[in-house]
Amino acid sequence: MFRTDLGGTRYVFPDLKTLLAKATPKRSGDELAGIAAASRAERVAAQIALADVPLRRFLDEAVVPYETDEVTRLIVDSHDPEAFRPIAHLTVGGFRDWLLSDAADAEALAALAPGLTPEMVAAVSKICRNQDLILIAAKRRVVTRFRTTVGLPGRLSARLQPNHPTDDPAGILASIVDGLLLGSGDAVIGINPAGDSPERCRELLMMIDDIRRALDVPTQSCVLTHITTTIGLIETGAPVDLPFQSIAGTEAANRSFGIDLAILKEGNDAARSLKRGTVGDEVMYFETGQGSALSANAHHGVDQQTVEARAYAVARAFSPFLVNTVVGFIGPEYLYDGKQILRAGLEDHVCAKLLGVPMGCDVCYTNHAEADQDDMDVLLLSLAAAGVNFVMGLPGADDIMLGYQSTSFHDVMATRSMLGLKPAPEFEAWLLKVGLMDEAGRIAPSTALPDAFRRLLPAPSERAA
Repeated sequence: MFRTDLGGTRYVFPDLKTLLAKATPKRSGDELAGIAAASRAERVAAQIALADVPLRRFLDEAVVPYETDEVTRLIVDSHDPEAFRPIAHLTVGGFRDWLLSDAADAEALAALAPGLTPEMVAAVSKICRNQDLILIAAKRRVVTRFRTTVGLPGRLSARLQPNHPTDDPAGILASIVDGLLLGSGDAVIGINPAGDSPERCRELLMMIDDIRRALDVPTQSCVLTHITTTIGLIETGAPVDLPFQSIAGTEAANRSFGIDLAILKEGNDAARSLKRGTVGDEVMYFETGQGSALSANAHHGVDQQTVEARAYAVARAFSPFLVNTVVGFIGPEYLYDGKQILRAGLEDHVCAKLLGVPMGCDVCYTNHAEADQDDMDVLLLSLAAAGVNFVMGLPGADDIMLGYQSTSFHDVMATRSMLGLKPAPEFEAWLLKVGLMDEAGRIAPSTALPDAFRRLLPAPSERAA
């Protein structure tokens, strides 16, 4: 039991799960679940109590039962006590102070990661202000490799997302060409298919692979279909670079996605066996997002931010190439407005990085959320300053297939320009080689379309027809 006396009132929290939920900065999903603090005073009282909790307590009290949840078993059984030893004497508040100190440099944070649990990093994030979340995350780089190297200091990569409402090849090709010309696509060219049949997914994989080879562009492809479909496509010889799967922080929530840890391992092993990477062999692409466990009624009374951090333990087990939180995609029922989306995006990013997960972010909102593009500008710049591995690049920031607002190719260009960031080194070298970037790092210094791109596009007579 935990307690705090504040303003003449004694606040009591019966267990760690309740304390974490009450200490969470306000968000609509926890209110929907009935586990949020009832007042600002109760939230502050919970944060004060949480700051005094020894980190060792998180090893003794599981927020989701070990006996019935394989994610909890993964977290507990993979914990490294030797890596944990340097901070084993600290409380949550002491851990925050250490993270903000000069002692917590890149090397120390990398060594510490196997000793941290999702609940520890979720707890410390709850007593950090936004500036703390940015400062801590900026110290920690998680670098991954396939055909490009993503996550290096001074770099910002982008997923080129050429979704189309009917999977029309001409529309997808136009978006891919547009994105590459504007310097997006070094993280992945990733399509959310409108149709999810194996035949459609194979066609899209073949299309991206043909474009990649025709342009000799160093990047990787992904069709974001269910991992069991991808496993089947690998078995039939389809050109799969990165298997995709949405994941969550409880066994029951993952079951609602039609997966478990064994299926994820099967997909990871199958893709690695193809050896299609040129500079590395990390292959998995995971997406997460606060609220997914609640929407599946699989949150076990745990707040959505802590459950989200548990999803990163799932990701970490497979050494993925890319992970991103689709932070505002799930809607205002879980993150009500721009303020909550901003806070959640920064929390997700720092928690993932502390656990050693290569985190990107879909800086986004749905059309019925109390948010707009100004909110996304603030989140995008904050994450870029914090060293986010990658963000999304869409034509006009508008996903016309999924029906939500994200970030555009031009947003990526503007952010790189403002903060002096570059694409992944292999992709940067390609942009220079084909004349799409000058030595100063400026995109499209010439209006001439390179011949390799011109050959991909239909002739004017065909377009007129």
